[in-house]
Amino acid sequence: MQRLEFVYHDAGGGHRAAATALEMAIKSQQRPWEVKLLHLQTILEPLDILQKYGRIRIQEFYNAMLRNGWTLGSAQLLKVLQFVIRAYHEPGVRLLEAHWKETQPDMLVSFIPHFNATLCDSYARAFPERPFVTVLTDIADYPPHFWIEPASPTGGRQKQYFICGSDRAVEQARSMGHPDDRIFRASGMILNPKFYDTPAVDRIAERQKLGLRPDLPTGLVLFGGYGSKVMLEIAERIEQSRLDVQLIYICGKNEKIAAALRAQKSRLPRFIEGFTTRVNEYMQIADFFIGKPGPGSVNEALAIKLPVIVECNAWTLPQERYNAEWIVEKQVGIVLRNFRKIDEAVARLIEPAALARYRANAAAINNRAVFEIPGFLEQILERSRGAVANVNSNELLAQKPC
Repeated sequence: MQRLEFVYHDAGGGHRAAATALEMAIKSQQRPWEVKLLHLQTILEPLDILQKYGRIRIQEFYNAMLRNGWTLGSAQLLKVLQFVIRAYHEPGVRLLEAHWKETQPDMLVSFIPHFNATLCDSYARAFPERPFVTVLTDIADYPPHFWIEPASPTGGRQKQYFICGSDRAVEQARSMGHPDDRIFRASGMILNPKFYDTPAVDRIAERQKLGLRPDLPTGLVLFGGYGSKVMLEIAERIEQSRLDVQLIYICGKNEKIAAALRAQKSRLPRFIEGFTTRVNEYMQIADFFIGKPGPGSVNEALAIKLPVIVECNAWTLPQERYNAEWIVEKQVGIVLRNFRKIDEAVARLIEPAALARYRANAAAINNRAVFEIPGFLEQILERSRGAVANVNSNELLAQKPC
């Protein structure tokens, strides 16, 4: 049985979620593989300078930024982070090389940005003939040194495979010198398989269970696993607008936001939830989605045929700004400069003809990436086996006497 090692971290929830979802799909397809998930922090902990001097892990600092909305200037912070990663490249390579030699994976799959040069170099030192794959969990790269490093003209570092969920990402990989036979185009972002297993529900009954009115347009408000203070602004502006809409607020692990929303007076029903694994079920009884332009939540909503309303401005994470362009290009929702005009956007979106058009465009996006990618990995493993067989054959020929 071949061993695959999936690398993720918890700076944002999408990387672990993608790795876990793909592991589930592999099991459901009964692939003859042993999949191990590796939290990169556990290996590189000795090199975490924030943990050493500030007693907070880098991923925890990142998540605090998201939770508190401290994202203005995040593009500059990324440059600092990338500088530190490059400065600690060689120690990181040594730590990871030792780990690979211990775990002996036949394939290494990265679900994270920033560290792919370190991951690739360390794995190449341990097992130069085994494949390294980067699965982009963003719709597109944010170069330089984010997801895709330039190919080496000598065939050295970053001689790897890429799985991309958009034409934009494919073109970015090509532009950095990677050949087409090492770039695989998936039909979208990895989603949990449960977003495809959506049996018909009685929307009227399910809304009533949550204390909602069955006849009102219903939106779902979600800002990742840690929520956001902007949810309070959205609630206030919808309340002041006199729009006849009701909202489901998913606050994640942010209990302060959930408590503040519960304390607000509201003229219309609302439902407030904390951390939940039932996002897909709540989406099924909603008509539209409000949130940040994160690749995971946006594509989850579109899988349930929910049009989206997002904002894109200087506070938006730089790697998520292209997602807003993609939403406009695909005509699956509305992009605002900020949520101060959320009431106007909701009014436009719930107009029956507009809502029907957006829903039809969302339905046209047939994202099956989580089920396609195991097949891509199988192709890569087969190529690797063929390459190793050729190397061994050549070695035997070279040993034959003249």
